[in-house]
Amino acid sequence: MKKTAKRFFKSEFFFHYKKNLPAIIGTVLIGIAIFVALFGRQLLAIQNPYDLTQIDLSNSYLPPAWLEGGSWQFPLGTDNQGRCIFSAIIYGSVSSLTIGICGMSFACLIGTTLGLLAGYFGGIVDGIIMRIADIQLSFPSMFIALFILSVVGQGIDKLLLALVLVGWVTYARTVRGATLSVKKMEYIEASRTVGIPDFLIIIRHVMPNVISSVIVLATIQMGDFILTEAALSFLGVGVPVTEPSLGLLVKNGFDVLFSGLWWTSVFPGMYIMLLVFGINLMGDFLRDELNPKLK
Repeated sequence: MKKTAKRFFKSEFFFHYKKNLPAIIGTVLIGIAIFVALFGRQLLAIQNPYDLTQIDLSNSYLPPAWLEGGSWQFPLGTDNQGRCIFSAIIYGSVSSLTIGICGMSFACLIGTTLGLLAGYFGGIVDGIIMRIADIQLSFPSMFIALFILSVVGQGIDKLLLALVLVGWVTYARTVRGATLSVKKMEYIEASRTVGIPDFLIIIRHVMPNVISSVIVLATIQMGDFILTEAALSFLGVGVPVTEPSLGLLVKNGFDVLFSGLWWTSVFPGMYIMLLVFGINLMGDFLRDELNPKLK
């Protein structure tokens, strides 16, 4: 373990990372978001905003603590039900990160597997997978997600299903293209000649050559999924109103945004913006660092 750590800190990757300020900022923002999601409920949350016994309607629409009428009991103010915005953001961040990470992981697994199969075996396997991908790409991803959720209904599990069905195509097409290039190399042909099974060739020789592209796509797509979840919840077809969601917080605040009660929508929206901004900064660094053409 120590040798691995020493090797990492002496690597070219870390040398470039510590000189890249946007990547460091992105890491800090992501680290804060992960800390908030893992420990925020126990250490930071003032109340459970989804526990009716902890909500007092007399506290509705209190402004942030630094404004007149505000209270440090609710540092970012409250919404129409008297829920602490600060606590609601903490609870909502758990759902957003869970959906972003799980959706990205399943989409990555399915898309990468199909891309490897299509690129390596070609023929009818490639034809079927890529035609399905082409048909899906002919429609906007948000339209497909809305259609799926209108059929299966609301819920975090159903939202994950919609995101995975929307997101696998990008991995499949990217990995297929990389696999087509790799499988023509001499060491792949040599492996086939000596009788190594195709499965082992894909795992040992093809996969390491496409993994860098997969990592970059996964990082960027996680931010996209968080935004998509927020957008779908804002439209009322994503996370149910009984579950914590940053998108629902923005929606609830948007209804009164122009009445001077700006904090109910602005603070959840800012949190989403900073989270996705941090993920995109890290994704940009990984894209440049893991792309051999930019070396």
